[in-house]
This record gives sequence, structure tokens and C-alpha cells, in this order.
Amino acid sequence: MGPEVLERITARRAELDELEEHLAKQLTRVRAERDEIAVAERVLERVSEQIAGERASAAPTPGHVGGRAVTLIPHRTSEVEETTLPPDYQRILAIVRQVAGPVMTRQVGDALGVDVSVRAKLEPLRGRLVRLADRGWLRKLPDGWLTTRL
Repeated sequence: MGPEVLERITARRAELDELEEHLAKQLTRVRAERDEIAVAERVLERVSEQIAGERASAAPTPGHVGGRAVTLIPHRTSEVEETTLPPDYQRILAIVRQVAGPVMTRQVGDALGVDVSVRAKLEPLRGRLVRLADRGWLRKLPDGWLTTRL
């Protein structure tokens, strides 16, 4: 073997040593990131379980706003049943279900016996409908009509 071949072998060994060192560092970073992801998954799982437990125990409990007792409407989840809603909200949902298709506040008001010609009588009902939609019990369509969730 000539000196040229030995130089090339030595140079290639140096390149491979450098590559090995680079890959070892990269492998260390990959393993560290995998460990971080595993920890994040465990934390996410615990927090999700905690939130699910809190939601399951959520029931309409009176809260206080401005010194007045108000009923809190829970968000709809698979663990929260419709029976946890106050009776007037349950009646609203039943009316929306009975109508074939989307409804407006006036239709629900008519079914409830509210004087729909007086706007001041409809606004509290509109607020309840919006609250039910915001919490997932109803679905508000882009045109303002409301319908039940599937």
C-alpha cells in the first residue's frame, strides 16, 4: 500500500469518527425529546382525567351575580345529562326538538305561551337560547336559526 492509500484511509476514518460523534449527539437529543414527550403525555392524561371528573360533577348550582342568585348552565358533555338543566331550559330543548327543522326565538316563545309581540318578553328567552347554544345544548346556524345537536 502506498502513502496515498494510507492518507485516504486515515482521512476517511476521521470523517467517519466525526459523523459518528455528530450522530451520537443527535441520538441523545432525540432520546431527550422523546422523554419530554412521554412526560407531556402523562401530564395531559392526568389533566384530562381531572377535567372530565370536574365536568361530570358539574350540575346547575346557584351562583351569585350582583348579589342575586342565578342558575349556572353546564356545558354539554357525554357525562352531563339533560336532566341536570333547570326545568325551563329542559322545556325549551323539548320544544326545539318537536319542531321539524331550525327555529327562531318567536317560534319557541309561541310554544311557551310568551307574548311574542312584546320584544321585552322575548329577550330573556333569546338569552336562554343563546346560553344553550354557547354551552353546546343547541346549535346556532350562521343565519341565526337554532336547532338541536345530533
